Amino acid sequence: MTKTAETARIEPGTGAAPAAPPSLLQALQPEGWPQPRGYANGMAGRGRMALTGGQIGWTPEGKFSDVFVEQVRQTLENVVAVVRAAGGGPEHIARLTWYVTDMEAYRNCLKDLGPAYRSVMGRNFPAMAVVQVLSLVEPEAMVEIEGTAILPE
Repeated sequence: MTKTAETARIEPGTGAAPAAPPSLLQALQPEGWPQPRGYANGMAGRGRMALTGGQIGWTPEGKFSDVFVEQVRQTLENVVAVVRAAGGGPEHIARLTWYVTDMEAYRNCLKDLGPAYRSVMGRNFPAMAVVQVLSLVEPEAMVEIEGTAILPE
């Protein structure tokens, strides 16, 4: 059984989701598995691939917040900026791999992480993995995220 990915994007500050283009991606849900919350078990799609490098939570000026959730929000903004440079948007992101330096910080902020995530990604929940790492190249970075997008040809 498969389910089409949701594609609405919430505009920051409005809480409203404007009409989004139909997604070319399809969420994959094996028969009998529990429904995932906030991610997909897998994604399928056709088109041109765009791969981001590992993005971190710094602003275009190279500044970091010292708040984990804010770094995640900025990191996602940076991932989407790279995808937009390829002609796509959050609705085209099929996979995100998160590298966090503190898994407990991640787990302890899930309530606040959801709204921060949706403010950038809308209700697009690609295949995801979250992995704890010892450190990242930039000492202030608490999270790094790589993205894979499938764009229309």
